[in-house]
Amino acid sequence: MNPRRSAAMLDALAQVAPGQPLRDGVDRVLQAGMGALIVVGDGPEVLNICSGGFLLDAAYSPQRLSELGKMDGATILAADASRIARANVHLVPNPNVPTSETGTRHRTAERVARSIRVPVISVSQRMNVISVYVGEEKHQIESVPRVVNRANQAVQTLERYRRRLDEVTVALSALEIEDLVTVRDVVSVLQRTEMVARIAAEIEGYIVELGEDGRLVRLQLEELLGDVADERRLVVRDYFHEESSWHLSEALNALDQLSTDDLLELRRVAATLHLGPGAPDLDASLSPRGYRLLSRIPRLPDAVVESIVERFGSLPKILRATTEDLDDVGGVGQTRARAIKDGLSRLTEASILDHYS
Repeated sequence: MNPRRSAAMLDALAQVAPGQPLRDGVDRVLQAGMGALIVVGDGPEVLNICSGGFLLDAAYSPQRLSELGKMDGATILAADASRIARANVHLVPNPNVPTSETGTRHRTAERVARSIRVPVISVSQRMNVISVYVGEEKHQIESVPRVVNRANQAVQTLERYRRRLDEVTVALSALEIEDLVTVRDVVSVLQRTEMVARIAAEIEGYIVELGEDGRLVRLQLEELLGDVADERRLVVRDYFHEESSWHLSEALNALDQLSTDDLLELRRVAATLHLGPGAPDLDASLSPRGYRLLSRIPRLPDAVVESIVERFGSLPKILRATTEDLDDVGGVGQTRARAIKDGLSRLTEASILDHYS
């Protein structure tokens, strides 16, 4: 699985995606057998490292960028790449900034990106590659067919993980209804939801990089991803052990920050999420609060779900509650109480049938 790209890098890749004017200009430079060094940003921090060149302040066009590529110096664009601010500029970044590059143009690009945190694009005529630098990150632009191939492979992987997630989710629902849930069951679901989310994030990066050519991949991703994010949040909310300094947002963030190796360790995931007090025992019993199951009842407001969970405290007690018990909860009422009772009965039957069929 590829490392996650930062939001800043994704924004930069969106600017040089196929179909964007900046990508057209960069492709023209490359096709002409020329090199280029392009800084996307013309704020004071950029001007402070510029030496020489000339002020242009002209509207951006791919043709103008390719013509300026004939010069040796860097081209400075506005932050939205709508204007060409300066051309033939000599960049003087801090020479003490570390760089892993060897070529002069790439070394300068990496040092500028690390020094002032603006996107820098380096076009190498010798290597025939386009590289984008943002902060500590570097990304080499690949051909559209190759990115599409990577995206399709990731989608196939996501399909397999989504099927497995559906299986463990159905199993968890049946175990919740029978009040037989263990820490292992909960962690297995959360492990799968996080893996699906991470593969989806990787595909999002490919979609950004593909630009106008990524529409079909996006449709596949949206269909496969569905309500995974909501499922993840509701499972954590049902089971995590809340403390004075440990709330839902902290638990979700901790899950998100787990390394891939830690995510594969069920005990590590259980310990990170505080699934019950003390050291995690994967075979220890857990009882859900009921948020996830109640969320599946149509047209049931979140405020009512919150009131029901607060009143009964756990899903087994909610399932045993009578219509009159539910009617006593503030904001429910007799009609809604019957609908909740009927909805829970249908969900119970469906979950058990799905699990054992």
